[in-house]
Amino acid sequence: MDRKASPGAATKPLNGSDAGPRTGSLAQQIEGAYQRIGVTGAHRSIVFMILLGVFFDALEQNAVGITGPVLREAWGLGGAEIGLLNTMTFTATALGRLATGLIVDKYGRRQMLVINLIIFAGGSLLCAVAPNYPVLAAGRFIVGFGLGGEIAVAVIMMAEFFAAKHRGTAVGLINVTAAGLGNMLAPAFGILVFTLFDGPDKWRWVFGLLFIPALLVMFFRRFVPETPRFLASKGRLDEANMVITRLARGKLSGPIHDPEQFITAAPDPVEAKSTGHWKDALRGKLLKRTVLLCIAVCMSYAAQISMLTLMPTILVAQGFEVKTSLWFTLIMQSGSLLGAATAAFLASRLARKKVLTGAAILGCAAGLSMAFLASNITLVIIFGVLFNFAVIILNTTIWLFAPELYPTRTRGFGTSIILAAGSLSGGLFPLISGAIFDSAGLGGMFTTLAILFIVLAVAVQFPPETFGKPMEEDGETSGDEEAAIYGH
Repeated sequence: MDRKASPGAATKPLNGSDAGPRTGSLAQQIEGAYQRIGVTGAHRSIVFMILLGVFFDALEQNAVGITGPVLREAWGLGGAEIGLLNTMTFTATALGRLATGLIVDKYGRRQMLVINLIIFAGGSLLCAVAPNYPVLAAGRFIVGFGLGGEIAVAVIMMAEFFAAKHRGTAVGLINVTAAGLGNMLAPAFGILVFTLFDGPDKWRWVFGLLFIPALLVMFFRRFVPETPRFLASKGRLDEANMVITRLARGKLSGPIHDPEQFITAAPDPVEAKSTGHWKDALRGKLLKRTVLLCIAVCMSYAAQISMLTLMPTILVAQGFEVKTSLWFTLIMQSGSLLGAATAAFLASRLARKKVLTGAAILGCAAGLSMAFLASNITLVIIFGVLFNFAVIILNTTIWLFAPELYPTRTRGFGTSIILAAGSLSGGLFPLISGAIFDSAGLGGMFTTLAILFIVLAVAVQFPPETFGKPMEEDGETSGDEEAAIYGH
């Protein structure tokens, strides 16, 4: 992300043409302030602290896939029982996202970062010491609940701390870290753990070691402020101006003298319209956006998690050793890192719907190639890389598209509904994919996944385009009207 203004410009008092109270709608004032500030050291610190937690979330999300083959040997679990662990995780993830969405719209974004990490870490520890399968399943449910809330808050906060010019790239970095680095390095993490530890209980170390980084992340996140958009939406303009001043001066901690007045009261105070906001994501034009993005994300997550969860087991079933299958999976997951980085790059350059349509076409082609052309392990790996490349572009772009479709009063809940729908799909569809693989082999499974991309490509044609437009605030002009004001 490049800076719009130099460090000197960010800390310079607002004089001359920039002096005096800000006028216009709340969305205009916040967007204008963000545009003048650009990206400062404070932004980069916030991004680092949020992404650090997201990275370990991604490792945790892969834990069932990593430990699945070992659990089969140690506890004699079948494919259905391993699949149920995944279903428990992602069902809880959906519930965690919905609960978090309601809370962050009412009480704020910041505190939920730490709360979700505590839940996630506690679940990891329970998994590590689980004496039997039911306790392990309960631990995965707790992990999933915290995991879902964590990602939802990360997406919302990254979207709300940046101007339109940088917003897509900022949100895109979440999936560069999670679906890219996290998913790609998860098999390597498994290989490392299984190299260092041996015996039937070596799988416990996968969960146990994931508890430790959460403690470090909780320390860092004490310095993450509440987002100015949320504070302003609640009428807390002094606090919002203080946070924007901290961003402008690159100073997240310590005293701030003479905070600048970047925003003032909007003509129609938004705090007067605070009742029933969580329901707005399910009403009128917002309901249409919610339904369409839910369809899209369900297709994308179903394809991604089916690949993520089943590929190591598929390779082991075809005769490869556990470590070998994890190495092959790691190579395929390199496509995830490339896809997330590509999506972050395209976020500030191409319209959302164009990126989604193009990636869906590529994913469909990769799925069909895996189904009908993957005659050896080399082709399986090549098409697997392309498949992951396409699906992570889709996921990343949906993540940054979703919060842009809602005003601040319901952004948390609306975004959480979409992410929760993806989690449910990711939790349930691998059961279908696994059954299809058992009955129709690799070809049948990936043909089914290819069809999902076609459905996605159709669904994303109907929501409004948000590329380059300021985010909507409560009771104000639409994104299209704001874009006209800003000349986009």
